[in-house]
Amino acid sequence: MSDYSHLFKPIKIGNLLVPNRICHVPTDISSSHIDGSVSSRDIHHHQLLAKGGTGLIIVGATSPNGKTGRSTVANLVIDDDKYIPGFARLAKSMHEYGAICAVQLQHPGRQAALPREGKLAATDQAVSLPWSQSRAIVYANSDESKKTVHVLTTDEVIEIVEEFGEAAWRLKQAGFDAVELHAAHGYLISQFMSPYLNARNDRFGGSFENRMRFPLAIVACIQRKCGQDYPIIIRFSSDEWVPGGRELPESIVVAKRFEAAGVAALDISQCIQESPGAGFDPMPYPEGWTVFASEAIKKEVGIPIIISHTLRDPGYCDEIIAQGKTDMIGLSRQLLADPYWPIKTKYGKTEEIRKCISCLTGCWQESMMAKKEISCAINPECGNADFSHIRPAGVPLDIAVVGGGPAGMEAARYAATRGHKVTIFEKTGELGGAILGCCVTPGKEKMKWYADWIRHQIARLPVEVKLKSVPGVADLKKYDLVVNATGASSWVPNVHGKKDSVLSMESVMACPKVACEHHPQDGRKPVKLSGEHVVVWGEHYPAVDTVVHLASIGKKVTVVTDQKEFASNVEVIHMYVFRKRFNQTDAEGLDSKPYKYPVTIIERSTIDEIRDGEIDLIDNNFNKTTIACDHVVSCWVRPNTELFDSLLEAGVPVVRAGDSVRPRNLHAAIEEGAQIGRLVDSNKLFNPNGALVDDLPLDVLNQLRS
Repeated sequence: MSDYSHLFKPIKIGNLLVPNRICHVPTDISSSHIDGSVSSRDIHHHQLLAKGGTGLIIVGATSPNGKTGRSTVANLVIDDDKYIPGFARLAKSMHEYGAICAVQLQHPGRQAALPREGKLAATDQAVSLPWSQSRAIVYANSDESKKTVHVLTTDEVIEIVEEFGEAAWRLKQAGFDAVELHAAHGYLISQFMSPYLNARNDRFGGSFENRMRFPLAIVACIQRKCGQDYPIIIRFSSDEWVPGGRELPESIVVAKRFEAAGVAALDISQCIQESPGAGFDPMPYPEGWTVFASEAIKKEVGIPIIISHTLRDPGYCDEIIAQGKTDMIGLSRQLLADPYWPIKTKYGKTEEIRKCISCLTGCWQESMMAKKEISCAINPECGNADFSHIRPAGVPLDIAVVGGGPAGMEAARYAATRGHKVTIFEKTGELGGAILGCCVTPGKEKMKWYADWIRHQIARLPVEVKLKSVPGVADLKKYDLVVNATGASSWVPNVHGKKDSVLSMESVMACPKVACEHHPQDGRKPVKLSGEHVVVWGEHYPAVDTVVHLASIGKKVTVVTDQKEFASNVEVIHMYVFRKRFNQTDAEGLDSKPYKYPVTIIERSTIDEIRDGEIDLIDNNFNKTTIACDHVVSCWVRPNTELFDSLLEAGVPVVRAGDSVRPRNLHAAIEEGAQIGRLVDSNKLFNPNGALVDDLPLDVLNQLRS
């Protein structure tokens, strides 16, 4: 057992006794049925949180009016009595494992995913929020248009107050212990409270008293319908991080007003959508950067305070509770990455915790922003019930994994866990693959949390690791299955002049640190760059990471890409933060040292000729430009397919995963590797697409065997 006594001390919220100080702060997993009713995926996900030991689970973003405002295309809705049975099953699934459960009521207002047009708002505004699911639809080769909103009349505001009250009553009937109001991040209640967003001239706008009238009316309505003792939690942003927005001093007054109105607890967040860095806090944001807010507010009120945003380490979380800086720890993305964080902490197995790396790919860019269900880049089990039914291998196989990057290691981890005999062949002196670029990319250091975790998992499993080893077809023929996870490599497109002088991204991004347990004995030797002018030629994550690294060491970097927008497929909030740094500024809440030079980005262009000290660029209109250049670094990458093709030709059973399929990101690599490890069995059956298959009907399996 561990000694995290403050984390595991019960706490009262209103008339509720929460068994520990760990709170799942509301997360919209976008998994409900099309009408907003509770799905089996909703139940599976939240039951897993309770099983893992989270004390208070707040189900995210549930709409009190599904017709006028759904925050995602598949979020929950509670605007009719017909939804009560499903919510009752959801509440029961969490109560079975001892959790206290609540539902967050949220009307997204201007930030609704549905409807597309005619969104409701507190004030007449036309805005572009490219990182929001509510953004106008952008078609291929089209420019984005600003979305329209419908300004609520005074009577409509009063109707919405009643809708919140009715929704809370339904949730109480379903068996939920409390409700939370979402008054943060620029959603509808937040719009009314915000001095920046609220420009109304009726009794719901203008002065502080008027701006507070809408949320306080909702609180009173819920108390009238559900009883004064039914606990209400409110989530609001302590700082909006925009000029003219609410700041901490006013938020302290807001907190006092909510306490006086009978609110049972406060869930403190950050930002509105105009300041997304602080709200999404991607990798560059340090652990606990928001604790200043909970500490200040807690000194002024007597009700429990929940603080979230980039909390990962159990020791740190226990410490800030002990120091009186918060009452409860709010975890969201961390519980997507590892729903067993609480129970692993309780039993002192903190080295086994898979820390969220704040990458925002699975949980935002490739899920809800893309109008899909939530997932997690480093936890392939997130939302996938298939992984809850993994069974030991009936007949253990001898499996070779070629490539020690994330795809290869995840394939090895799941296969070895199931009892297969696994050997990893890695051509370099250490495991990690492409993600090891995090070691030299300021702002992406959290990536090493995953790198170290997966390497620890491989070390504790019966997996044989052969470093500095490049097996051939003859070496691999003895294995029952080969997993090709050989990744991708940079290459140089056709170019006039000194093509041979182009440097590879790998040589520039090699980590030089020798004081590291994983440092290969032959040493990493990154190329030394003379001169200041470096051109990064390419796209996607390799180019972004290379730019950040080079700019951080004082190089004058120019990016050349043939795309209309550099890194358009890279996670959008990271690009919001990095583009500010490229311009020698910083995103809200950050205070990093500016780069020596701004980064220049040249889009819709390519390199035509390379000469000593300069290069010629040609744009999509065939205009030529000459710029100074001491070095060109290629960040164009393509899959390493040679071994895979040779194994196929030789008839060796082989599957591939990660960048060896095509270069994408960490999420794709981990998901594909994990699926291989989950599926591989003694039948080794491949469908005509070259994919492993399992769970075939018994008669079909017998037919294929005969």
